[in-house]
Amino acid sequence: MSTADFLVREPLLDPKQQVLGYELGWQHAGSEPGQPDDAAALALAELVGTELNDEEAGWLMGGHQLFLPAPPALLGAPALQALPPRHTVLAMMAADLADPDTLAAARQAREQGYGIALRNVNFGALDKALLTLATHVEVRFDPADLGSQARAYGALKQSSVRMLARGVDTWQQYDSCAALGLDAFVGKLHLTPRPGPGTKGLNPAQTVVLQLMNMVRNNADVRELEAVLKRDAALSFKLLRYINSAGFGHTAEIQSLRHAVTLLGYAPLFRWLSLLLATASTSGYSPVLMQTAVVRGRLAELLGTPVLPRGEGENLFVAGLFSLLDRLLGIPMEEVLEEMQFSDGMAQALLSRDGVYGPYLALAEACELNGALAGSLAASLQIEAEEVNQAHLAALAWSHNLSL
Repeated sequence: MSTADFLVREPLLDPKQQVLGYELGWQHAGSEPGQPDDAAALALAELVGTELNDEEAGWLMGGHQLFLPAPPALLGAPALQALPPRHTVLAMMAADLADPDTLAAARQAREQGYGIALRNVNFGALDKALLTLATHVEVRFDPADLGSQARAYGALKQSSVRMLARGVDTWQQYDSCAALGLDAFVGKLHLTPRPGPGTKGLNPAQTVVLQLMNMVRNNADVRELEAVLKRDAALSFKLLRYINSAGFGHTAEIQSLRHAVTLLGYAPLFRWLSLLLATASTSGYSPVLMQTAVVRGRLAELLGTPVLPRGEGENLFVAGLFSLLDRLLGIPMEEVLEEMQFSDGMAQALLSRDGVYGPYLALAEACELNGALAGSLAASLQIEAEEVNQAHLAALAWSHNLSL
């Protein structure tokens, strides 16, 4: 690792499309994260341990697990002790475990509660004793030979080890893997809408949310907002539940819609409505796609807020969140913009990643892809790699502690 390395994340999904956790690594020009050298792996573990652990709140990722590359040097390093065992899976090369010292260190880590994922496994020569050590085994999905894969994975199904499929880039492949009995999936599904029977475009719930957003943008009277909210019982319930959540710390329950809007304020209300619009999709429904939109929005906001004028961070958040709205709604971005009535600066960001907001949005996107874009984009914005990586993990933690 060098000071110019950028973090990249890949979501892991279960057979129900839910996000189990994330595989973290350093960006490079290849198609997948490789096994880094000792220094890079230690730096990654230290970064995660520092940024995702809070002295008061503890682990900031809830029940989600992080899969980290683990060369032998990491097993005995102090950096490992800063990571919560229940939520950390160490991805190890199977060949490294042929060394008795490494195997002993891996067993000790497993006894402490850390997960162990085996990479580059030769199933024909797999030492069955390793299956008692491993919690996960990484497998390579090959759509051209499902029959052979089904036989190869049959033995693993009889053990407690979970099979993690790499290279799952389409929902059709995801369905094939689920049918084979695989337990977790890594691919590009976080950027792909799930085909479904939903109607494309805005559904009735989103239409009401959009109306409210335009009213808030135009500083409509609180009583007018209350009148629209009253026509949608589900939306009213969500707002009252949100304002009464623990994060606001109200001693008495807020039961009036007008009171809720007044307490929340127009800028936070617009932000909350933006989240609802993105997460109320019925076309191309995919929890991981929506999660990606939320993280992207928060990351763009964190990257640009220190530089842009006061109040512009809110626009960055909305730009990042809505940059995937075309996929969530199943309509072109031009049609999305017709509905939203955004400013020229927002339209530039969403259509071409230009203008004031576009470069920050592009950098947030680059943190989702394993390539070489992040470095050049960060340099153009004069943002250090360390700042980007810290903001990336902060955005990830924020999204998992978000209450809608």
